[in-house]
Amino acid sequence: MNKNAIIEGLAVPLPIANLDTDQIMPKQFLRGIDKAGLAEGLLYDMRFDGQGKPRQDFAFNQPKYENASIILGGANFGCGSSREHAVWGLQQAGIRAVVASSFAEIFYSNAMNNGLMLASVSEADMQRLFAEESASDAMRLRIDVENLRVISSTGTAGFTLSRRHQDMFLHGLDMLGASLLHKAEIVSFAENWYRDHPWLKNVASGARDRLDRQSGLR
Repeated sequence: MNKNAIIEGLAVPLPIANLDTDQIMPKQFLRGIDKAGLAEGLLYDMRFDGQGKPRQDFAFNQPKYENASIILGGANFGCGSSREHAVWGLQQAGIRAVVASSFAEIFYSNAMNNGLMLASVSEADMQRLFAEESASDAMRLRIDVENLRVISSTGTAGFTLSRRHQDMFLHGLDMLGASLLHKAEIVSFAENWYRDHPWLKNVASGARDRLDRQSGLR
């Protein structure tokens, strides 16, 4: 079986509608020039009070959710700004998937392009999952990416993915990797284009060379 075909793990509830990316990854954690260290900032203002002490009533701070890898989220999860840091922070904190009734469009694209699985189920199924989690000590979910199903002890919820996103996830590809699958077609297109439009080839480098010569740099 494809190792990416099944996501299975402990679910943590985050039933907050319109949870935005500024809340998922606050601005003070965006100062770095790489992706490192973002797990610390995940949901920081929800996890900690003004004195930096953990809020004990917040699910992410409770011991029973310590190893959670799936979030049960509210509607319109990930709205707000387009920062990819929200996705990277979730992944660095061990989150492999989010199940919700709807997702903000830009967050959805960022997540799927970075390998964070988002499963959009019906509102009725979402409420059933929340109720099941609330009644259990440790709810485990199984997400079948090949067959597009979220499976719990009380039933199965279907979700949809574009074929492109499903293939990318199953084969562990980001946008660059997915594009390189079409390298032969891309090279062929470029060769034909420049054959028919030779004056457009290397326009930028040609302009830079001319400017460098004029300024005496070459």
